[in-house]
Amino acid sequence: MKIIIGQPRLEQDLLQLEAELKQHPDADILFFPEGYLNQNVEEACRLAAEYGTMIVSGHRRLDERPKDRSIIISKAGEIVLEKAKYTPAETVEEQGWVISTLLCDELVLQGFRNENIGNVDIVMHSIGVGMFSEEQYSEWVEEARQIALKHQCIVMGTSHADGSYRDSEISIPIAYCITPDGEVVLASRSDTRTLTILLDRGNTDPSPQESKEKQLKISIAHSVKSTGMNPG
Repeated sequence: MKIIIGQPRLEQDLLQLEAELKQHPDADILFFPEGYLNQNVEEACRLAAEYGTMIVSGHRRLDERPKDRSIIISKAGEIVLEKAKYTPAETVEEQGWVISTLLCDELVLQGFRNENIGNVDIVMHSIGVGMFSEEQYSEWVEEARQIALKHQCIVMGTSHADGSYRDSEISIPIAYCITPDGEVVLASRSDTRTLTILLDRGNTDPSPQESKEKQLKISIAHSVKSTGMNPG
C-alpha cells in the first residue's frame, strides 16, 4: 500500500490536496491533517473519485459541537467514515488493511478507544497545527508509540505546516510513523516535505515462528517538493 503524507498550509480551498493527487496518481491513500477539508467535503469526494485515491483527513461542521470530524473518503468518492471528535474509534478496510483514525488531542485526552471494533492495522492521526513546544512534540510521539505497542498496529500522524495553538509563538510541524513493535521509523519536526510510506506485509499467513510484525516492511521517502511552507 502506498500512503502519501502531506503537511499543507492552512487554506480555504483544496489546491494543495489536488496538487498531491496529481503528483502521486498511483497512491492508495492521501493522508492530510485535522480540519484541512473545512467546508469542502463535496469537492474532496469529487477529487477522490477523479484520481482514484482514498483521502483521510478532517473537516469541520461549524454549527455543531464538537465541530471537528475525522473523515475517510473512498477511492470511489464516497464517505466511508465520519467520526466526531472524542467519540469511540471506527474502522474501514482498504486492500486488506483495517484503518482507523485519531483526531489531534484525542491522542492524549482519551487515547485510542477501540473497544467495539476489534483489531486494527493502521491508526491515522490527523493533527491540526504544529506542536507548541519540544516537550509536547516528545510527549505526543511517545503517546502514539504506546498506542502502537498496546494495539499492535501502525500509528502515523501529520499536522499542517503552519498555524499555532492559542497564539503560541512556537509551531513545530510534525509527521511521524511508528511500527506495531513500537519502533519510531519516522519522527519529522519542522520539515514539511511530502512523505511517501510504502507498506508491505508479505505473506498474509506467517509461520508460527514468524510474526506479522516481523514480516511487515515499511519504506519511507521524502518528496523534493513540499505541500507546506518550509520553516524559516
